Amino acid sequence: MTTRTPTNILSDVMNNASRLVRREVDLARAEVDENLRQAAVAIGLIVAAIVILLVALNVLAGALVAAITELGVPAGWSALIVGGVFAVIAILMLLKGKNDLSATSLAPTKSARNLRRDAMAVKEATQ
Repeated sequence: MTTRTPTNILSDVMNNASRLVRREVDLARAEVDENLRQAAVAIGLIVAAIVILLVALNVLAGALVAAITELGVPAGWSALIVGGVFAVIAILMLLKGKNDLSATSLAPTKSARNLRRDAMAVKEATQ
């Protein structure tokens, strides 16, 4: 039976810690990749919403302005009312997209939590 020297034990601990850190870095990379894919989808939704909004503005704005004008509101005021409603809708869509792209939703929170846990375990093992 061979006895393990403190040097051997320390070497094993360092090797295990190094291997653990490499795995956690790989996990963090995978998590960031997943979050970036979600961000790409969010950006795609924003772009699609803008395109659809522009088409809708062209078609509906004219129709709504005409309808409001038929009710007796001057054409200028009708256009202002319609433009204001569409602007509010667009702002709400942009805020939703911005919220989906926030830095906290892109951060690798699981990996960070695992790294803290692993660091505590290594710290406890070396004491």
